[in-house]
Amino acid sequence: MSSTTARPTSSTSDVMTGLVLMFASVMFSPIIDIFAKLAITTVPSAEITAGRFAVQALCMLPIVLWRRSFADFSWRQSLFHAIRGAIITVSMISFVTTLKYMAVADAIAIFFVEPIIVTILGGIFLKETIGWRRYTACGVGFFGAMLIIQPSFEEVGYIALLPVLSALCIAIFVLMTRVLAHREDPWSMQFQMGIWGLLFCIILLYLGGGTGSDVFDPVMPEGRAWFYLAGVGATAAIAGILGVYAYRAAPASTLAPLQYFEIVSATIFAWLVFGDFPNAVKWLGITIIMASGFYILWRERRFASKPVSDTSEATVAP
Repeated sequence: MSSTTARPTSSTSDVMTGLVLMFASVMFSPIIDIFAKLAITTVPSAEITAGRFAVQALCMLPIVLWRRSFADFSWRQSLFHAIRGAIITVSMISFVTTLKYMAVADAIAIFFVEPIIVTILGGIFLKETIGWRRYTACGVGFFGAMLIIQPSFEEVGYIALLPVLSALCIAIFVLMTRVLAHREDPWSMQFQMGIWGLLFCIILLYLGGGTGSDVFDPVMPEGRAWFYLAGVGATAAIAGILGVYAYRAAPASTLAPLQYFEIVSATIFAWLVFGDFPNAVKWLGITIIMASGFYILWRERRFASKPVSDTSEATVAP
């Protein structure tokens, strides 16, 4: 996940630059989940998530210091970021846990009901003007998700619902971000998210010590696990930075549709590394989710004064 504030206006060259950077970000993002799936065979989900937050925060720290963003910190905003940090922690732990039992492409495809959830919650809590066409598209998108969830549910049980929980948390996270985005530095927001997320993970790992839980009981990584953990954090930082500069160059409403290409790149990487490939029914579900998402974004761009998806942070799968 990355953060920035889009410019009010963008030239054609800026938009093209943003499109290229966003495409690179979403094509690169599934590598995060590939490393996480490799690591989770021996390392608990919360520890993988903590490693990701730690590396991301370290990558953001020099930029925050250089931009002197600390001068804008306040206790009130810190409380707001703490809540955001707790929500994103639940989202990421849920998604990483899913990867132990489900194929990467399936988990990411289910997660991409998130723009649909944002649309619904935006209409309820932010009083966005949402017509019946977009609500219908939301219903169709959820049907597509069920086509993927149903066979996965038969295979792994309630674990198949964790990407939906992850998507719900991200949707709430996005809506909360919009409240603060117009008055705080985006790099600072990203940094504070990492710090608070890391703190919550440390607390969960401390409480989970000795429980034997494959989610919360910390272990000392061995061998390749160190490389996988470093890979999770490094690739997350790279994808996040690419997203930051993409959203600085072009409007969020222009870039949002490219997020769905992450499903394609996830399928390619998962097939190359694990040999996983969605079956025909799952491909149908993926297609329906993508189609409904594209329609919602099109309606937002055409009719909404400010699109639901026009946030200060790019949303990619955890």
